[in-house]
Amino acid sequence: MRILVVEDELKMASLLRRGLVEEGHAVDLARTGDDAVWMAQAAEYDAIVLDLMLPGLDGVEVCRRVRESGVWAPVLMLTARDAVEDRVAGLDAGADDYLPKPFSFAELLARLRALVRRGATERPAVLEVGDLRLDPATRDAWRGETKIQLSAKEFALLETFMRRPGQVLSRYQLLEHAWDYGYENRSNVVDVYVRYLRDKIDRPFGRDSLETVRGAGYRLRRDGGS
Repeated sequence: MRILVVEDELKMASLLRRGLVEEGHAVDLARTGDDAVWMAQAAEYDAIVLDLMLPGLDGVEVCRRVRESGVWAPVLMLTARDAVEDRVAGLDAGADDYLPKPFSFAELLARLRALVRRGATERPAVLEVGDLRLDPATRDAWRGETKIQLSAKEFALLETFMRRPGQVLSRYQLLEHAWDYGYENRSNVVDVYVRYLRDKIDRPFGRDSLETVRGAGYRLRRDGGS
């Protein structure tokens, strides 16, 4: 694997590099957040080991900028053991996993192997379909620049659609993703909430993004109804 290690503390950076090289990996080092951003874009890495506390841009901002630039290499974030809020912020910014300090090098290697097995698939932190945007971390949704107020269930249903734009989703599939087992397949709850969603994300904007596919279910248009 080719790995980018982003760590400003010289001793830790050297230990990580030496250990990874001894395991047969190619390793590049970045000492600042700014360096990490351009290096991640300049080369194709199999994984990125990213320290949270960096001079200049911190690890959360580095991760956010890297993802916004279209780099989807798996990111393993190194954090302080008690920094729960920081770990949450890192994961919401696009990190794939975190490892609290101090850590076992064997565990770091195992986590990297697990991340690389998943591959560098696109995993945006903010979902976008046309001019519809949805942020699962903040629970916010927008049509263009207009913020849309959604209930928890409306949000869950819209998120299900936005993770699968263009796909026809049956009522059963929508029930599986947005409701628990308390609802039966014959319930019309999906139809009711699709109507609620249309009243919020389509009709006020003169759009028609949620399509009914007769006999099959519903589909969110790939262009978001633009």
